[in-house]
Amino acid sequence: MTLSFSVFLAVISAALASTVVYTLRGRRRDADVDGKSGQFMGRLGDFVLHWFMWAISPAVAFSRRFGLTPDFYNYAGLILGVASGPLIAAGRLELGGWATALSGIADILDGRIARMTGTASAYGDFIDSTFDRFAEASTFIGFAYYLRDSQPGPIVAAAALAGSQVVSYARARGEVLGVTCTGGLMQRGERLTLTALVCVVGPAAARAFGVPLSSLVLGMLWLMAAATLLTAVWRTVWIAARLK
Repeated sequence: MTLSFSVFLAVISAALASTVVYTLRGRRRDADVDGKSGQFMGRLGDFVLHWFMWAISPAVAFSRRFGLTPDFYNYAGLILGVASGPLIAAGRLELGGWATALSGIADILDGRIARMTGTASAYGDFIDSTFDRFAEASTFIGFAYYLRDSQPGPIVAAAALAGSQVVSYARARGEVLGVTCTGGLMQRGERLTLTALVCVVGPAAARAFGVPLSSLVLGMLWLMAAATLLTAVWRTVWIAARLK
């Protein structure tokens, strides 16, 4: 068992224990999430989403106490997200997965802190969404290189990247025109979760089941490519109908 997988098991154990505490304390919904119509896996992931926001509340309090600004987390998320690409390309999937996970957490913290401190702005929204695109591009380029010896690998990675970009573009363009659409099968949160899981858990799963790790990665990318395409089409139709 690798150190990375041992850390993952420890994190999962702590997370499961914390869900019990969260449930016993009343499973309160997060007002910030409800305010911006946040979703995870549609409405099926409501419990996970609201629990996670409760679980990271100490990190939010720590950040505010010690003056860690939204910009700090924006740049931290960018650095970690971009770093995931070269790590994945070099075959260091576990490190790439942790970089992806931490980048996602930084991405959440910057928005929450900005809204709580009243510093949310057009500048912050622009930097946040643009940095996310840089990070995702790096990650999927890393997958394309990692799967360079697999005939469909780079193409499937490119399809997943394209789908991810169109999903985000549809939402951004809709909001510019006055229509907010946050739903869909494969939003950024789902993409980050899948990417981090296959990178961190994939090596141990491949050894346990005797399958090539590249096959697991390729399967995840096929799923992501298909789901992002469906999400992009759904958002396009949904937004267009309301604009019409």
